[in-house]
Amino acid sequence: MTNGNLILWIYVGLLLLGGFMGFIKGRSKISIIAAVAFAIPLSLCAAQVIKQPHVADILIGLLLVVFGMRLAKTKKFMPSGFMLIISTAALVAHLLVK
Repeated sequence: MTNGNLILWIYVGLLLLGGFMGFIKGRSKISIIAAVAFAIPLSLCAAQVIKQPHVADILIGLLLVVFGMRLAKTKKFMPSGFMLIISTAALVAHLLVK
């Protein structure tokens, strides 16, 4: 397993944890659905089933936009601001290890 794949696996875990917490705390079905919808292709990238090098970066970039829009709308750091920071760190780390 490469460092890039490890970063993706950790990010997928945090993404799913965030979606699960959004569902438990706020009864937000969209949180868990979106988390799973993005976690599946990111997991496939981490498992090297999807071999295109930038697919994971594009997906994380899309999540950056989503979390940024949610933060701008709600003005609440948790959970969107936190996930924005985690997503930024994951994207930067993933790009640096390539």
